[in-house]
Amino acid sequence: MMNIRRIIFYGLLLTLILTYGIAFGQTKKEPKWDNTLNKSWPSGFQVVQIRSSADRTMQPAVFHSATGTEKMPLIVSLHTWSGDYTQNDPLATHVLNRNWNYIHPNFRGPNNHPNACGSPLVISDLEDAIDYAVQHGQVDTSEIHIIGVSGGGYATLLAFMEIHRKVKSFSAWVPISNLVSWYRESVPRKNKYAGDILASTSKGKSLDVAEAKKRSPIFMKYPAKERDGSQLFIYTGANDGYLGSVPITQSILFYNKLVKERSRHPEKYLVPCKDIVTLLAERSFPKPAVPPMIGERKVYYHKSYKNIHLTVFEGRHEMLDKVALDYVPVGK
Repeated sequence: MMNIRRIIFYGLLLTLILTYGIAFGQTKKEPKWDNTLNKSWPSGFQVVQIRSSADRTMQPAVFHSATGTEKMPLIVSLHTWSGDYTQNDPLATHVLNRNWNYIHPNFRGPNNHPNACGSPLVISDLEDAIDYAVQHGQVDTSEIHIIGVSGGGYATLLAFMEIHRKVKSFSAWVPISNLVSWYRESVPRKNKYAGDILASTSKGKSLDVAEAKKRSPIFMKYPAKERDGSQLFIYTGANDGYLGSVPITQSILFYNKLVKERSRHPEKYLVPCKDIVTLLAERSFPKPAVPPMIGERKVYYHKSYKNIHLTVFEGRHEMLDKVALDYVPVGK
C-alpha cells in the first residue's frame, strides 16, 4: 500500500511540475552565469593545460593564483550544463577581489557526449584540477571549496559523492541530482536537455536507465569517510521548474536521500511530503524560515542535518553570484 501511495504521490508531483513549467514557460533571456558565448576574464586569469591522470590527455582550465606568500582559499568553480572551461564566470571577479585561488576546469565540456555528464573521466578531471591548483597556487589546503550552478551544481553533487580529495565545502545551486527523472521532466517540455542526456548515456532513442542512474548523485552511496569535516550546501530557487529547467524536487529529494542514509531517526530532519506539495504549488511557504534571508532574497524554507543543508530561496533557476561566496564557510 505504501509503495502505491508513493507512486501516486510522486506522479502527482511530476504532473504539477510539468503542468506549471509548460504553462509559465521558460525565459529566453540567458542568465549571465549561463551565457556560454561570453569568454571574457579578468586580468591574471590564464588558460592552463592539465594532464589527465585517467587517460593522459591534456585537459584545459582557467586558473588564477593568489598573489603574495600567504596561503589563501581555493575556489573550484564548475561550468554549467552546456558550458565549458571558457564560459564566463561572474564569481571570478569576486575571487580576484578577495585574492583567493581559483580554477575553472573543463571536465570534458558540455554534457552532451559519453565522456562528459558524470562519467568516470569527469570525476578524475575534477580531482586533477584540485591537484593542479594546489601545486601551482598559494593554496590553504584546509580551505578548498567547490561551487557550481545548474549543470555545475550537478557536478558539485557528483564531486561530493565521488571525489577522493579533502574539500571543506560544496555549494550546489539549483542542481540536477537524478538524470532519469530530469530526462522524463524534460521530454514534454521539448528542451535540449533530454537529448543531451540520451547522447551522454544511451546508444539509441530510448533512455538507458541503468547508465543514467550510474551518473546520478541520488543513486550513489554517501561517502562518510571521504566527507568527514565537509559541508554540503544546496540552494534552489522556489520558481525553478516553473521559470527554469530544473524542478526543485531535484534538490529536495537529494537532501532527503542523504538524511535517510545518515540518520537512524530522520523524520525530524526530512522535508515531508506535505511541505514539498506546498512548495511546488505555492512557490513559497507560510512559516518563516531560519535564516530568513540570503543576500537580499527571502528564504522560504530551510532544513539541515549535521553537515547537509538545504535552502529554498525567493528566485528561479539561478545562482546569487553577488553573495554566493559570502556563504562559503571560509575561516569558519
